[in-house]
Amino acid sequence: MLARLVHRGPDDSGRVAVGDSWLGHRRLSIVDVAGGHQPLSTADGELHLVANGEIYNHGELHDRLGHRRFATASDNEVALHLFDEEGPDALAELRGMFALCAAGADGRFVAARDPLGIKPLYWARRHGQVRFASELRAFDADWRGDVDSFPPGHYWTPRSGLVRFAAVQPPPDGGDPPGSPDEVLETVRSTVVAAVERRMMGDVPVGVFLSGGLDSSIIAAVAARHARREGRRLQTFAVGLEGSTDLPAARMVAAHLDSEHRERVYTADELVDAVTEVVRVVESYEPSLVRSAVPNYLLAELAAAHVKVVLTGEGADELFAGYEYLEGVDGAGNLQRELVRTVEGLHHLNLQRCDRVTMAHGLEARVPFLDLDVVALSLGLPARWKRPGPGKIRKQLLREAFAGWMPDEVLWRGKEQFGDGTGATAVLGERMADSVTDAELHAARDDGNGGLPPPRSREELAYQRTFRRYLAGVRADRVLGRFPTH
Repeated sequence: MLARLVHRGPDDSGRVAVGDSWLGHRRLSIVDVAGGHQPLSTADGELHLVANGEIYNHGELHDRLGHRRFATASDNEVALHLFDEEGPDALAELRGMFALCAAGADGRFVAARDPLGIKPLYWARRHGQVRFASELRAFDADWRGDVDSFPPGHYWTPRSGLVRFAAVQPPPDGGDPPGSPDEVLETVRSTVVAAVERRMMGDVPVGVFLSGGLDSSIIAAVAARHARREGRRLQTFAVGLEGSTDLPAARMVAAHLDSEHRERVYTADELVDAVTEVVRVVESYEPSLVRSAVPNYLLAELAAAHVKVVLTGEGADELFAGYEYLEGVDGAGNLQRELVRTVEGLHHLNLQRCDRVTMAHGLEARVPFLDLDVVALSLGLPARWKRPGPGKIRKQLLREAFAGWMPDEVLWRGKEQFGDGTGATAVLGERMADSVTDAELHAARDDGNGGLPPPRSREELAYQRTFRRYLAGVRADRVLGRFPTH
């Protein structure tokens, strides 16, 4: 299993057998590069932990647990001591993105995943055995039919079973305004700024995926200011076809911020050539996900040559109603419920894409808009404030909060999906559909499609074929969730 996950952690490997448990870890060294080897262990050697992700409030928790003996400066070690001292319910105090397992010589065991599922975790149960891994392909082929997606915001112990320790619980309609309009904009701005700055932590350089759209430009603007205070230039990265709209917009933002900017201009053939590997890496066949994952994969390949961590704009559209279809949702209450639904479903869609394409290159992606403080603030705002009206543009509130932080041409630029702005959607939609005939599509719909759901299009069938080749036996309904219909 560890050998199948080398790409997630090319820097180090560790393992330990404890009681009737076994823990293994592949490490991407970011915090305490020299000393943060995993599994992490308590001083008495009785409890061990492996974790994937980052704990952004580790400093505060370390101070609170100061009476404990810490062996490393790793942010993940606070989770080990927190569980050892206060039990699994205390994991609710962790702020960050994480999937972890801890096992003790006394029989204690816990597996847990962060509240939004930013970091992946899968599990399979059979004949009294339970196995956990970060990706589907880590499991042996004969176990894949038993694999489920581990639910975000839950922990599992042999004694308690599955327990929810955190959830997205906003007011039914977004609540009451938290102040005057100017105060609201200031609160939104300061909360996002704090979230970005928390994610600049680490002992290695942090860059930004910069598409030239609103969300990534906000992240880059905040990160660039932070980097300047530390006496360095921010590194930004962009990709696209020649003539695509993202490239000039990203250049404009990079020039405005004086970032160290790099870009890759790929060809249509390079996009198509990458599809097979991307479907294998992303572990999904949903067309809109794959279309955006292919340029993301090439972007991650570019960035990984220069940095180990990147910030991305995932989550802003779900929190601030950036999608066009949301304009047709009737009533503030219905809009609020739809926003919550999309946030809770991100771990099967954009977050899965974001994690897989970056970790395939040994690169860690961090998502400031999905900081729990930003999520709570945004979903606590009146939903009606997020619906565009006459003379307004989608995500108007977020745009106004960051007025002056970037060129107006970018601040008020209309929404484009990443695959659209990079030119990938049109190329992949046409070329992949052409690789499947109508007869093959009808046959797949009639003959069971090898255990996968009936394909909705020729393009989807093309992706399903690759998915089935590399992940035969996986029950898609158990690990992929429900795909959007908009």
